[in-house]
Order: sequence, then structure tokens, then C-alpha cells
Amino acid sequence: MGSAKQQTAMTRVMHILQEWDKGSKVVRQKILQDFISQNQNKTGPELEQEFAHAASLFLTRLTAWLRLTYMIGTSLNEQLRAISIFLSAASGHKFMVEFLEVGGVLTLLEIIGLKQAQEKNKTVALSCLHHIANAGCKYKELICESYGIRAVAECLAKSKSEETQDACRNLLLMLAQGNPKFEMQVYKGLIALLPCSSPKAQQMAAHALRIVQPIVKQANVNLIDPLLNLLKTLHLEVQFEAIELIKELMNYDVRELLLKGLVTLLRPSKEDTISRPEILDDPNVTTINAPLPVFVQQAAAAKTIGILARESTELAEMLIQARVVHNLLYAMGNQDYADSQRQASITLEYFCSTFPMVDDHVRVAMGETLYDLFMSCPDSLYVHMNHIQADVLVSNKVNIPNLIEVIN
Repeated sequence: MGSAKQQTAMTRVMHILQEWDKGSKVVRQKILQDFISQNQNKTGPELEQEFAHAASLFLTRLTAWLRLTYMIGTSLNEQLRAISIFLSAASGHKFMVEFLEVGGVLTLLEIIGLKQAQEKNKTVALSCLHHIANAGCKYKELICESYGIRAVAECLAKSKSEETQDACRNLLLMLAQGNPKFEMQVYKGLIALLPCSSPKAQQMAAHALRIVQPIVKQANVNLIDPLLNLLKTLHLEVQFEAIELIKELMNYDVRELLLKGLVTLLRPSKEDTISRPEILDDPNVTTINAPLPVFVQQAAAAKTIGILARESTELAEMLIQARVVHNLLYAMGNQDYADSQRQASITLEYFCSTFPMVDDHVRVAMGETLYDLFMSCPDSLYVHMNHIQADVLVSNKVNIPNLIEVIN
């Protein structure tokens, strides 16, 4: 009885394979759709049983057709979903080995880099790569050795689909974990994403860096400039991730450089404040009232400094040594952007209430009238100030000699 059942299964499988070999694109697509609907979440042994121990013959045909047609997109989604079933099958390691032996990783990486490939197909290809990486360290290394880190990072930067970007981010995180040979390369790849033009990619890269940073155990100084530049963004979710990453980096030896950089941002150069993007002056473009990026960055720096100072007295003292009080007063007098004034005022009020020496110097610099107004309503001082008082703040000469030790 068992032999008859096995013979029936073998006959059915041979019929499917013959139909595949002789079939048109439409016939093959129908075979793939049936396979996908009937074999989701099956184990390797279950797939073998389904194909009368000839599942590899179907996989071979599938991978061969993929390599021949992936650039033109023929039934690409169905092919990738079917391959994903084989790669994700528990106890189906042999299928993964067979796929890798015919250059499967390179094919998947090429698919996610194709301009003409649909986003949904890139997402499935990334899922296949995720299954491969999930098989262990040597498989992660194989992806990395095939220039996978660069390919996935570029896909994340260029993709217009949040689902695809999320799949890229998750794969990069997987490649960074339990993969000591390439963890630093993933880290550098994430840093390279920070200046990209996609806010979503910037947010994901900054978030991923917060996870990868403790893995690599040392901070790269090349991270500082692109990270501080993220503070120019009008996208609050990107700014949030940037600030959280800055907080994480306070545990590493780049913290002095970061603190000094934040203090410097409070006082933008004249060139930065004069220069405007050309699009803002284009008469054919609708008027844009957005603030200059440098002023957005100034406000974000003041906000970040306040967060860091409240979290650690040591950091607050280091900021004072970096002349933060002098530059906060300058930012408070910046009447080009109200949020810069507000954030700087709130942060300075914390320094005044925490450090008596700072409070004394600020009182002298402001004068009694402005100082009393400042202490009574720091978050709305900018509304009540006149131009003369703003000029006083901008031209302040506050210096705290007992605390000043310029950070080298």
C-alpha cells in the first residue's frame, strides 16, 4: 500500500516537472502559485515528502529560471517567494546549500540593486538573504564577502518603500551581530548612510548605529560630522534618533569632540547664515517659509546640550569648559529663528539654576531687567525681548575663567 502511494506521488511530481520543462511562462507561473499556496511554513522533510524525495529537482529548475529571467522580471515575485519557502524550511539545510552553490547570494544581491526591480520583489529578495544570514556566522560572512553590506546599504538609501527599507535595516543588523569579521564593516556602512537624501534611511541608520555601537565597542570619529549634520533636519523622527545616538556616544572617547561640536553649532558662521539654498530664491517656486537648516541645527544643538547636561553633572561641567554659556547667550539673541532662542533660553536656565558661578556671570551679562525677565519665563523670553536686548546677548563676552579649559 505504501509503495503504491509512493508511486502515485512520484508520478505526480514527474508530471509537474515535465509540465515545467515544456510549459510557457504562464504555465510556470501557475505551478509556482500552486507551490506557494500549498507549502507555506513546511519543513525540509515535509517538502521532500511532497515531492517524493525529488524536491531538489524542482529547486534546480527554479534557480536556473531565476538566473535567466531576473533582469526582465518574469514571474520574479513568485520565483523569489518559492525560493524563500525552501530557504526558510526547518531541517532543510540541503536546499540552502544547493541554492548557494549556484550563486544564489549574488543573484539576490543583484536583484535588490536593479533599478527596474519592483520594491515588493526587492523585499522578498531581502527576506531570502535574511534566511541565509540566519543560518549562522559562515553564511553571514558569505553575504559580506559578496559585497552584500554595500548592496543592502545602497538599497536602503535609494528605496522608496518603507517595507523594503525596514528589511534592509534588519538585515544589516543581523550581519553585524555574531559576525566579528565584518561587524566593523557594517558599522562603517551605517555611518555612510547618515548623509543620504532619504529621511527614513537616515532615521533607520541612526537607530541601527545605536544597536551596533556597543557591538563594535569603539566609536569612529568619522561619525561625528554626519551625525551633527542630522540636527539640521526638519524631520523630528530623524532628529530624535540623532539625539539618542549622541547620548549613546557619551560613553565613548569621542564625547569631548561631540560636546565641542555641539557648542560650536550654537554660533553659526556668517557664511552659513548668509547662504541660502537656490530653490528658496527661485521665482517660479512657491514661497517656502522654512528656516535655514543652520538655524534648525542651532536650536537642536541647544536642546541636545540641555538633555546631556541634565543627565550628567560631569557632562554639564565639560560643556561649561567648552564655553557653552557664551554661545547659549548668542543663540538666545538670534532673532532669525524663535526656536533657537527658546531652546537656548531653556537650557541656559538649567545651567544658571545648577551652577551659581554661571548664574552670576549671566546676571552681569544680561543686566538686572533682562535677567529678571529671563528667570521668570525662560521658555518665552524671546517674545518679550527688544532688539537692543537681543544685541546685548549676541555681543556678550561671558568668560568663566575658573572653569575654562578648552577641550583639545
